Amino acid sequence: MNLSSFIAPRIAFNRQHSFSRYIIRLAVAATAISVMAMILTIAFTRGFQDAIAQKMFGFSGHIRVQHFEPENADMAEGQPISANDTVLDGIRRDPEVLMAQPFASKYAIVKGPESFEGLLLKGVNKHYDFRHLQGFLKSGQWIRFPDTAYSNEIDLSSYTANQLNLQAGDKVYAYFIQPDGSKRVRPMKVAGIFKTGVEDYDQVNAIVDIRLIQRLNNWQPNEIGGYEIFIKDYQMADSISNRIFFTLPPGWDSHSIAEIYGNIFDWLNLQDTTIAIVIIIMVLVAILNLITCLIILLLERTHMIGLLKSLGSRNQIIQQVFVFHGAIITFGGLLLGNILGLLIYWLQQRYGFITLPEDSYFISTAAVKITWQQLLWVNVGTFLICFTILLIPSFLIIRRISPVKALRFD
Repeated sequence: MNLSSFIAPRIAFNRQHSFSRYIIRLAVAATAISVMAMILTIAFTRGFQDAIAQKMFGFSGHIRVQHFEPENADMAEGQPISANDTVLDGIRRDPEVLMAQPFASKYAIVKGPESFEGLLLKGVNKHYDFRHLQGFLKSGQWIRFPDTAYSNEIDLSSYTANQLNLQAGDKVYAYFIQPDGSKRVRPMKVAGIFKTGVEDYDQVNAIVDIRLIQRLNNWQPNEIGGYEIFIKDYQMADSISNRIFFTLPPGWDSHSIAEIYGNIFDWLNLQDTTIAIVIIIMVLVAILNLITCLIILLLERTHMIGLLKSLGSRNQIIQQVFVFHGAIITFGGLLLGNILGLLIYWLQQRYGFITLPEDSYFISTAAVKITWQQLLWVNVGTFLICFTILLIPSFLIIRRISPVKALRFD
């Protein structure tokens, strides 16, 4: 049997009351807290990023294809493009694309009984998939599409509904200013009220029938504002958008929503810095506690070190005893930290007991998300770093201990 692996567990699990036993427990607790903090930091930050991103994508898709207008905002009213089945089939054949849906946009002033609001109406057709918006619907229903003519229904955000003092089922008037300066008025019915929690959407967007926009713009039935494209992995949106761009006809353009709403996604990406800072601090805390614990153990076991040296044990063998001891402490802290971290993760995922002000953070309940790969990296990385650092004090101290002085030390 290996001498170091034989002695280390007996020291680590020694039941005798001593100062080192208290220090070992403190080191395990500190390591556990550090690991728990790293797991929860990753879980809450990734969950927050994913929740906001999904809200953004749910309303606008991951990628938008529309007419190329360099001087116009990507989410504004734009020039029409002709629906092209060949191009659409090419987009849908991409293995990363889930769906592509036509849309059109037009500015309007919506007037309620007490006030009015300027909105950007998003027109969709009867084949539009509302499933990815279902979680946003607060009352009423999504607009319905009659077989003939266009629907006179509109879906408003809760912000707009509150500003106009409206509820589902109420009547409103939509005013459209035409290019020639003339004004058109359309009476409409509020079919439903939604809330994404993202102010950039809720303050300006509403949903109507695309045929209404085509009629107001004097477009042909095959003319649309563009396509919303949903993909499997939103982190690949930029690369897929570039790939789609080269398949489009002249005069068409493609942008990911991350490009269009760069300010929001830049803010979300800054959260990665938070993860890095917390992980570095927590690893340093774990390392300092383990080094302190190991030094105390070495000083307390000076007599044993001297005895082993006098019996012919080499420095490397003795060093392994305390490195294994430190590894046992690290493993105990990792195990306890994982249990606590994953328990809080599960409780938040199931009960959502940690809430946030939605006006500031776009979500009302703190979201959590972590993958097994991230969990593995936290554990393996922490263990390897701590294990490597423990070699330094054990090597420096053990090699300086003289057997004669150590045996007299007791």
